[in-house]
Amino acid sequence: MKAACVRRTGAPDVIQIEDVPSPQAGPGQIVIDVEAASVNPIDTYVRSGVIAAELPAPYFPGCDAAGTVAALGDGVKDFKVGDRVWCTNQGLVGRQGTFAQQIAVDAQWCYPTPDSVTSDEIASVALVGITAHLGLFREAHLEPGETVLVIGGSGGVGSMVVQMAKIAGATVITTAGSDEKAQRAADYGADVVINYQKQSITEAVMQAAPAGVNVMWETRREPDFDAAVGMLAERGRMILMAGRDARPEFPVGPFYVKECSLHGFVMFKGTPLELRKAADQINQWMDDGRLKANIGATFPLQQAAEAHRLQEEATLHGKGNLTGKIVVKV
Repeated sequence: MKAACVRRTGAPDVIQIEDVPSPQAGPGQIVIDVEAASVNPIDTYVRSGVIAAELPAPYFPGCDAAGTVAALGDGVKDFKVGDRVWCTNQGLVGRQGTFAQQIAVDAQWCYPTPDSVTSDEIASVALVGITAHLGLFREAHLEPGETVLVIGGSGGVGSMVVQMAKIAGATVITTAGSDEKAQRAADYGADVVINYQKQSITEAVMQAAPAGVNVMWETRREPDFDAAVGMLAERGRMILMAGRDARPEFPVGPFYVKECSLHGFVMFKGTPLELRKAADQINQWMDDGRLKANIGATFPLQQAAEAHRLQEEATLHGKGNLTGKIVVKV
């Protein structure tokens, strides 16, 4: 089979398309004929070596995939050959990635794909959707009627947070860096969109929510905790999912006097049960049309290196016009 292979960490060009043996389903695994995969920022960190990781040899990049079941390992009872499925949480902690024509995945990380949803759509939603769900509901315990501030509401995770918060009955304030991205965030349901090139985020948030926001979702690599605590309401919750190397100052006094809480998490440390609960709700919301994919670019498997380059430019260098997720069609 064909696969995008990484045999040493480095720039996107280390990704090479190779012929490799097809996988076999081990106990508790299914083999998936992959139709679509997607690119996440963490994929570029692992491929480049920014995050040290124990990798198979060769290593296929990619956390997410969607396709059909080709074979079942011993003990698998929830799927049958021919089922449409999707998966996430691959390519991490020693697991093989998804940029290949076939992949063998532990069934506990796999979920049925609704008939009304395409493989491209569900692959693009997989990791970012589960990340948004875990942050909003497992960590922040979002309640109907609360106000959520999402930094970057047109991006991969941000667009999921905007939509899920609206589904949960929250008022959503978000930010964007251009009129085009602002319109996209509004299309996903945001009640207030702040173009931070034209407005002060803090001033606009306090105008829209004078008592502060109940939940703030921070996606920037350099969080500003002084501004964040100033915008949080009493008992506000702040969600962190970026800024691995950041060491910002922290306003301890205002934070604890407001009884705020800070939640840092990574989805790949979620348990199979936690991820399945999120996946089941994502499937339901996508099937009934309330949760929509946010696809910004599509590449064939043969251009996996170009897909990584585009993601890296957007994530690390703030270049290009990427809005949403990159899908790789296999």
